[in-house]
Amino acid sequence: MKKFIVLYHSPQTALDKMEDASPEEMKKGMEPWMEWAKKCGDKLLDMGAPLGNGQKIKKDGSSTSDSDVNGFSILQAKDMDEAVSLLQGHPHLDWAHGCSIEVFEELPMPGM
Repeated sequence: MKKFIVLYHSPQTALDKMEDASPEEMKKGMEPWMEWAKKCGDKLLDMGAPLGNGQKIKKDGSSTSDSDVNGFSILQAKDMDEAVSLLQGHPHLDWAHGCSIEVFEELPMPGM
Protein backbone atom coordinates (compact mmCIF):
# COMPACT_ATOMS: atom_id res chain seq x y z
CA MET A 1 0.00 0.00 0.00
CA LYS A 2 1.07 3.56 -0.70
CA LYS A 3 0.49 6.64 1.46
CA PHE A 4 -1.38 9.70 0.23
CA ILE A 5 -1.46 13.16 1.77
CA VAL A 6 -4.83 14.88 1.40
CA LEU A 7 -4.97 18.68 1.58
CA TYR A 8 -8.22 20.55 2.11
CA HIS A 9 -8.57 24.00 0.53
CA SER A 10 -11.24 26.51 1.56
CA PRO A 11 -11.92 30.15 0.78
CA GLN A 12 -11.82 32.62 3.67
CA THR A 13 -15.63 32.92 3.53
CA ALA A 14 -15.95 29.28 4.62
CA LEU A 15 -13.61 29.83 7.54
CA ASP A 16 -15.49 32.97 8.56
CA LYS A 17 -18.70 30.92 8.63
CA MET A 18 -17.16 28.58 11.22
CA GLU A 19 -16.34 31.44 13.59
CA ASP A 20 -20.06 31.98 14.23
CA ALA A 21 -20.96 28.29 14.59
CA SER A 22 -22.16 27.03 17.96
CA PRO A 23 -20.57 23.91 19.50
CA GLU A 24 -23.72 21.98 18.54
CA GLU A 25 -23.47 23.17 14.92
CA MET A 26 -19.78 22.21 14.83
CA LYS A 27 -20.57 18.75 16.18
CA LYS A 28 -23.33 18.29 13.62
CA GLY A 29 -20.96 19.49 10.88
CA MET A 30 -18.53 16.71 11.81
CA GLU A 31 -21.12 13.95 11.34
CA PRO A 32 -20.55 13.67 7.56
CA TRP A 33 -16.79 13.53 8.20
CA MET A 34 -17.30 10.63 10.61
CA GLU A 35 -19.38 8.83 7.97
CA TRP A 36 -16.59 9.39 5.43
CA ALA A 37 -14.03 8.05 7.93
CA LYS A 38 -16.18 4.93 8.43
CA LYS A 39 -16.38 4.45 4.65
CA CYS A 40 -12.57 4.60 4.43
CA GLY A 41 -12.05 2.15 7.28
CA ASP A 42 -8.42 1.19 7.80
CA LYS A 43 -7.42 3.08 4.65
CA LEU A 44 -7.71 6.30 6.66
CA LEU A 45 -4.40 6.33 8.54
CA ASP A 46 -4.89 9.76 10.10
CA MET A 47 -8.10 11.81 10.05
CA GLY A 48 -5.85 14.84 10.35
CA ALA A 49 -6.82 18.17 11.77
CA PRO A 50 -7.62 21.75 10.83
CA LEU A 51 -4.62 23.91 10.01
CA GLY A 52 -4.13 27.62 10.59
CA ASN A 53 -1.69 30.39 11.40
CA GLY A 54 0.62 29.28 8.58
CA GLN A 55 4.02 30.78 7.94
CA LYS A 56 5.87 30.82 4.62
CA ILE A 57 9.57 30.28 5.31
CA LYS A 58 12.14 31.55 2.81
CA LYS A 59 15.89 31.85 2.90
CA ASP A 60 15.58 35.54 3.69
CA GLY A 61 12.88 35.24 6.37
CA SER A 62 9.26 34.27 6.94
CA SER A 63 5.86 35.81 6.41
CA THR A 64 2.24 34.87 6.90
CA SER A 65 1.21 32.16 4.47
CA ASP A 66 -1.27 33.10 1.77
CA SER A 67 -2.25 29.46 1.19
CA ASP A 68 -5.89 28.43 1.44
CA VAL A 69 -4.94 24.99 2.80
CA ASN A 70 -6.82 24.57 6.06
CA GLY A 71 -6.62 20.86 6.86
CA PHE A 72 -5.12 17.48 6.02
CA SER A 73 -5.69 13.74 6.20
CA ILE A 74 -3.48 10.73 5.42
CA LEU A 75 -4.82 7.79 3.42
CA GLN A 76 -3.35 4.50 2.29
CA ALA A 77 -4.37 2.95 -1.00
CA LYS A 78 -2.94 0.69 -3.66
CA ASP A 79 -2.69 3.58 -6.16
CA MET A 80 -3.83 7.13 -6.93
CA ASP A 81 -7.06 5.90 -8.52
CA GLU A 82 -8.10 4.18 -5.30
CA ALA A 83 -7.10 7.25 -3.23
CA VAL A 84 -9.21 9.50 -5.48
CA SER A 85 -12.15 7.07 -5.24
CA LEU A 86 -11.98 7.30 -1.42
CA LEU A 87 -12.37 11.08 -1.75
CA GLN A 88 -15.43 10.98 -4.03
CA GLY A 89 -18.40 12.53 -2.24
CA HIS A 90 -16.16 13.87 0.53
CA PRO A 91 -18.11 16.25 2.83
CA HIS A 92 -15.45 18.97 2.50
CA LEU A 93 -16.57 19.51 -1.10
CA ASP A 94 -20.09 20.39 0.08
CA TRP A 95 -19.00 22.62 2.98
CA ALA A 96 -18.88 25.89 1.03
CA HIS A 97 -18.58 27.19 -2.51
CA GLY A 98 -14.96 27.07 -3.63
CA CYS A 99 -13.78 24.22 -1.41
CA SER A 100 -11.47 21.70 -3.04
CA ILE A 101 -9.24 18.76 -2.19
CA GLU A 102 -5.77 17.86 -3.41
CA VAL A 103 -4.19 14.45 -2.95
CA PHE A 104 -0.50 13.67 -3.29
CA GLU A 105 1.29 10.33 -3.27
CA GLU A 106 4.07 10.11 -0.72
CA LEU A 107 7.15 9.14 -2.73
CA PRO A 108 10.14 7.23 -1.40
CA MET A 109 13.13 9.26 -0.25
CA PRO A 110 16.15 8.67 -2.50
CA GLY A 111 18.70 6.46 -0.81
CA MET A 112 16.38 5.40 2.01
